[in-house]
Formats: sequence, C-alpha cells, structure tokens
Amino acid sequence: MQSDTQAPKVGVIMGSKSDWPVMEHAVAMLERLGVPYETRVVSAHRTPDLLFDYAKGAAERGLQVIVAGAGGAAHLPGMVASQTALPVLGVPVESKALKGLDSLLSIVQMPGGIAVGTLAIGKAGATNAGLLAAQIVGLQDATVRAAVEAFRAEQTQTVLDNPDPRP
Repeated sequence: MQSDTQAPKVGVIMGSKSDWPVMEHAVAMLERLGVPYETRVVSAHRTPDLLFDYAKGAAERGLQVIVAGAGGAAHLPGMVASQTALPVLGVPVESKALKGLDSLLSIVQMPGGIAVGTLAIGKAGATNAGLLAAQIVGLQDATVRAAVEAFRAEQTQTVLDNPDPRP
C-alpha cells in the first residue's frame, strides 16, 4: 500500500526489475495484512551509492524492516544490512543457472556480525518475508498484529474445514 496517507513501515527492494515476479508476493502479503510499504529497484552492483543512501536513511524515513530480494550473487540483502540497524529479510530469487541455490547460499552465509534473516527461495520465501515483516511491525502496531492473528486463524480454519485430502 504505497500511500500518501500512511508512511511506509516496510521497504521492499530488489536488485532488478526481473525480480518483481517473485517479490510481488511479499507486497501482496503486506497489502493483505494492511502494512504500508514502499518498493523499488536498488542494485548492489549497478547503483551502490543509491543502495547506501537507501539503507542509511531507511530508519529516518520511518521504515521498521527491509525485505530485500536478489538473485545470483545476491549481495543486496547483506550490503543493506551492513548499512542499517533495521532488520533485513533476504529473499533468494531463483536464478537460471543454479535454480536459486546460488542466491540462497549468498544470502544465508553472512559473516558473523551482520545479520540477515534468510527465507526460502522464490515465491514461498517472498510470501513469508512479507508475513514476517508484518509480524515485526505488529510488535508495535496492534492493528497489524490483529491482522496477522486473523490470517493465521483463517489458515487454521481452512485446514479444519477441509480434512479430506481428496479432490
């Protein structure tokens, strides 16, 4: 919900426009849970000065968490984390060559002292990054926390209402 009325609480960034088909799932979850966000392309390799400015100014702009998706070398989440004390959630984007394993290993293998929470490769990881970002925001926002709790209750009820696995 990129909105003029609510300041974004979550930044959703990606290394390239080609990452959007994955990262849109993080945005969809944030929208479903009513969490204001901003989204943009910030490349660790092509726009490092923009990356540093974005990360260094994130808290000042009111962000509480950053979701960073990247493929291949996947330096974006770690580089962002090196420039801010905000929680950074890394989403490995599937690559053509190694199916996202390269992205996963690049993000998850951060050296001690620079933390990046790493999610699953692809759509599931992006969806869960949006959910986890909402849970973090929900620590200080009762409305978001209630939306997360309602989402989880809905998931539980869906399983309970459909116990038969056959179509």
